[in-house]
Amino acid sequence: MIPAIVVFIYLASVLYIGIFAFRRSTHRNEAEDYFLAGRSLGVFVFLLSLFGTNMTAFALLGSSGHAFANGIVTYGLMASSSALIVPLSLFLIGTRMWALGKEYGFMTPVQMFRDRWECSHIGTVITVVQAALLVPYIIIGVMGGGTTMNAISGGRIPYWVGGAIVALVVMSYVFFGGMRGTAWVNAFQTILFLLFGAIALSVIGAGMGGFGKAVNELMASPATSALLTRERVSPLYFFSYTFIPLSSICFPHIIIFCLTAERLQHFKKTVVLYPICMLAIWLPAVFLGVTANRAVEVPAIQAKIEARRTLATQSATLSPDQKTQLRAKSAGDDVLVRLLEHYAPLWLAGLLGAGIMAAVMASDSQILALSTMFTEDIFAFYEGKAKFGEAAQVYTGRIFIILLTIIAYVVALRWPQSIFDLAVQFAFSGYSALLPLLVGALFWKRSTKWGALAVTLWAAAAVTAVAIFQSVVPAPAPGTETGFGSLFGQALISRTPAGTAVLGFLPVVPMVIISFLLMITVSLLTSKPNEQTLRRYFR
Repeated sequence: MIPAIVVFIYLASVLYIGIFAFRRSTHRNEAEDYFLAGRSLGVFVFLLSLFGTNMTAFALLGSSGHAFANGIVTYGLMASSSALIVPLSLFLIGTRMWALGKEYGFMTPVQMFRDRWECSHIGTVITVVQAALLVPYIIIGVMGGGTTMNAISGGRIPYWVGGAIVALVVMSYVFFGGMRGTAWVNAFQTILFLLFGAIALSVIGAGMGGFGKAVNELMASPATSALLTRERVSPLYFFSYTFIPLSSICFPHIIIFCLTAERLQHFKKTVVLYPICMLAIWLPAVFLGVTANRAVEVPAIQAKIEARRTLATQSATLSPDQKTQLRAKSAGDDVLVRLLEHYAPLWLAGLLGAGIMAAVMASDSQILALSTMFTEDIFAFYEGKAKFGEAAQVYTGRIFIILLTIIAYVVALRWPQSIFDLAVQFAFSGYSALLPLLVGALFWKRSTKWGALAVTLWAAAAVTAVAIFQSVVPAPAPGTETGFGSLFGQALISRTPAGTAVLGFLPVVPMVIISFLLMITVSLLTSKPNEQTLRRYFR
């Protein structure tokens, strides 16, 4: 329990930072102060908190788990295109949103959409869809917390207890500290998990007898040599991941974080340093996930490998329940923690476990973003703020934080997919399909509210269709897929072990393409906003 106790001390420290931020706030009942930290974040906190809020359990636990099953190609899938697209989107879209928010007082992206397209209830539809797509990201945080606490305590803390502890701590400091507390905590956590990568890499490498030895053993074995290539990922699947980073700037919590910067110049260092920070996180996590396949001294990891092998070789003879149990047993979301547990001293395993927990708990900003959206785009828009006052708006946001955390926790207890697949199939794909909203509003005069509505409804329908398809068609054995229909010699739609494929691509590819076509077609067929509104946005 020593590592778990160290993590508990870390959780107490994080909770104190949030409460300290609450005490430091002199305008705690003002909406702009609570939800945007008074638009006054300095460059250091802005950079670290913006990066940290984008690196959740998906970045450490999800990436290492995916690399454990698929190999070094995981780094190419996510870190290559993301290192270019995310900073570029912050430069092109984030800075423009900051300027508009500063000038017109916007606190959420939907407030800008309503003003730009002169729409009201369509903005509500966008809010509801954005909120629904953000919930899987919050669920990831609870799943990561439960997985980490269970693994680092050697199974003494059950998954459901670990998830509850993390959910409660996050809910508490977001409840008290608002955006200021969230930003401070994120800055502190980002420093921790940036340090985690280098330390974990050296400690685990030494414990395994050197990574050169582990990699040579992987190459020598026919069963694992493919992990050092992109053999397990098709070219179309690999290309699909170019579309995934488009979601980053579309996440409401990222846009809202962009509005908190004190000066426009804060974006300069963020754009330059973001790829470097990404390298420091993704490279160790992916590499450790791959080399975990040679951790023959770790019983928990060997049990995962055996379960994966059984699933691949005996799938035809297994019942659906047995397949489900084997998939859960072979999941690699906790391999980082298992490596630390075996190769690091107890006190160091606790400190590094706190580093993992720092990444896991970055879902705090998503919770605050949904609270901001609810209070600004629903409560205030429909006269709640005018009737009950600004203090009531802040209290309503805090109540919403509690309800949302409870819902995310209950769903996380029953969710069967891995952290990586949950994020890619739903949260990332859905928000990538919403990119035409920002591009149309900020850069195309002819875009209209009806085009925006078409894009929003399409994104919601596409994600729902994927979820229904995956619930009806069971996942096949690793390395196989179940295809339906055919076009150009390729299955029209397939059920894969990780989710769904359309003509060999991830669903995000057709979703994004159709979204842009809908925005263009529907906008050209409907009347544009008046010239006075356009002059304010396109000087």
